[in-house]
Amino acid sequence: MPATSPENFRKGVTTAEYDTRLARVRAEMARRSLSALVVTDPANLFYLTGYDAWSFYTPQCLVVPAQGRLQLFARAMDAAGATFTAMLSGEQVHGYPEELVHRPDVHPFDWIAARSLEHGCLVDSTGSTVAVEADSHFFSARGYLALVAALPRSQVVDSAELVNWVRLVKSEDEIAQLRIAGSIAERAMRVALEAIAVGRRQCDVVAEILAAQASGTAEHGGDYPAIIPLLPTGDGAGTPHLTWTDLPFVDGEATTIELAGVFGRYHAPLARTVMLGQPPRPLADTACVAGDGMHAALSALVPGASAADVHAAFTTVISRRGLVKDSRIGYSIGIGYPPDWGERTVSLRAAEHSVLTTGMAFHVILGMWMDGWGYELSEPVVVTGSGAERLTDLPQELTIKR
Repeated sequence: MPATSPENFRKGVTTAEYDTRLARVRAEMARRSLSALVVTDPANLFYLTGYDAWSFYTPQCLVVPAQGRLQLFARAMDAAGATFTAMLSGEQVHGYPEELVHRPDVHPFDWIAARSLEHGCLVDSTGSTVAVEADSHFFSARGYLALVAALPRSQVVDSAELVNWVRLVKSEDEIAQLRIAGSIAERAMRVALEAIAVGRRQCDVVAEILAAQASGTAEHGGDYPAIIPLLPTGDGAGTPHLTWTDLPFVDGEATTIELAGVFGRYHAPLARTVMLGQPPRPLADTACVAGDGMHAALSALVPGASAADVHAAFTTVISRRGLVKDSRIGYSIGIGYPPDWGERTVSLRAAEHSVLTTGMAFHVILGMWMDGWGYELSEPVVVTGSGAERLTDLPQELTIKR
């Protein structure tokens, strides 16, 4: 084992916590009669082992057998780094040769599959069912084909976000980290709202936001976000997910800000809108309606309610004022890696009937995108026995700077 304990990097997550997480994953594997699970989502690797590095752009995975030891496979230079962050012994970490990186004729998953069979964490036999994270951002078609070719007698199936769904209900340790992430998000947003001013370049403001995200608070340092700060401004504010330019902010224009505070890879996303000058009546009215809708949504976010119930509470409020929102109003959050901080499980929308329970966490985001203008208001929250706990404490209103 390395001289430096992984405990220094995992920010307090205990061995018992990891054991519980693995047990929950294996219980679901047993329910589905899975022989093994191949985990490639970096958020899921982190959840199960603590492994944390910017290595996900090359093939890597954790093989979880129904019984026996977990085995982590990564590029050789990254496998060494796993000893600093992962709750695994050296015998459980394997590095594939550098010569396999970016080759058209061979693929790292050829090597990974062969070594997995040698170590017995994968078994190719009739009746064996191996699940893969088929919708993971960093599991390519070539990786999938290599695994299938190495397991001709086994059935390879989609895991259907098995680990993501296990992650949906947070432990007290996870909720504690989300609360810290919320404090960092609040500080970063205060920096953003203060920094945006007529004549300042967008890129200069974003530099201050990024610094605030990294420095965190006096008590806790921040981490890099899965999504960079988003600042659609002017006409672009009517479209979500735009970034920034080197152009100055202009009097008479609004800017929507979406960012996240991050601690120990746990994300607390947050959105607000700032107006430079007198807000047009449609924007001011929409801000009021969105505030009322947020209150209704958070009031409905209680254990036993369905995701559809929360969506209906919001929709009832805005429809009375003649507004319509086609997109979902929120989604589950927790651990995040680029390119997304969502967990890809529960969405707050009309057709989602998942039942909310204590320990779930959501980004409730009420984006209203119109023709040439927009308004965003969001809150990161945790579902508790008494309802939705906000992770930040900022006014839920349009910020006006004259």
